[in-house]
Amino acid sequence: MIGEAEIAAAVRVLRSGQVVQGPEVAAFEHEFSSMVADRHCVAVNSGTSALHLTLMALGIGPADEVIVPSFTFAATANAVRLVGADPVFADIDPATYCLAPDAVAAAISPRTAAIMPVHLYGHPAPMDDLQALADRHGLAIVEDACQAHGAALDGKPAGSFGAAGCFSFYPTKSMHALEGGMIATADANLARRLRLLRNQGMEARYANEIVGANLRMTDVAAAIGRVQLEQLPGWTERRVRNAKSLDARITALPAPFVADGATHVYHQYTLRVPGERDRFQRRLSELGVGSAVYYLTPVHRLRPYLPEHGHLALPETECAVAEVVSLPVHPSLTPAQLDRVAEAVNEAGSLL
Repeated sequence: MIGEAEIAAAVRVLRSGQVVQGPEVAAFEHEFSSMVADRHCVAVNSGTSALHLTLMALGIGPADEVIVPSFTFAATANAVRLVGADPVFADIDPATYCLAPDAVAAAISPRTAAIMPVHLYGHPAPMDDLQALADRHGLAIVEDACQAHGAALDGKPAGSFGAAGCFSFYPTKSMHALEGGMIATADANLARRLRLLRNQGMEARYANEIVGANLRMTDVAAAIGRVQLEQLPGWTERRVRNAKSLDARITALPAPFVADGATHVYHQYTLRVPGERDRFQRRLSELGVGSAVYYLTPVHRLRPYLPEHGHLALPETECAVAEVVSLPVHPSLTPAQLDRVAEAVNEAGSLL
């Protein structure tokens, strides 16, 4: 969603002449901090960069393994490969679609350096159990919170559990900045290293301290992000309300699971369709209702990972890949449109 306020913010920055890593970025970092328990926030140019730079800043590299889910977008594992480390894929909880602690425990090896849980679809991963595992084995936790702006577990916000939490502001997210990312950390030293890494290793101009990259956020993106951040609570409230409305009206299929203590923000409203999912989706389309599958192929079976990981047995991941389908839940839906979605799902579901 792009409104007049976002357009005005972008124009204001363009007219100011301060367009990269300036006052808008600093203000966006400060304002976003309130959503992640007042952690230090470091803005970058994408969610993938947030994951990549965090692993770099933690010193994770070729000697290391990082445990990740395969049921996620490829960026999670790509960030691990980009620092030269090896992703180790663990299976998911079939109810939440997030990493299963027992599967993570079984995947830990002497080379394991970190666990990277994904708060998939806006539902928080089981962070208490994962943190206990990390503490027991001396591992870092890097949260992939790219779909979880505003999600929480027992009142603690996603992005505030691990060594760092990483967010995306891509246009398909619950809020966006056209493009961008944010890293939240309680460690001031880690935050400073992240700021160096995003800006060619410099804090002061031409005083390069380490080898870094150019992964800065523009002030245009930050200005748009600030406008979106103001609207995020209202949008999230409507997403949750829409989800609960669909829960109440859809009778043909079980509603999405929400764990005790979890605040699900419904980045996606995802159902399971056992059996003929393609037929179900075709009927929805005939009835004028869109749907999508996130994700059609698990990461361990994508081409870059297939040679090493294609043999893995991840039964819950494979089952989810075959069954999930996501429905409209966005905050712009009207009551009549929600009725239409529910009626279409019930009709299509009756064909199964």
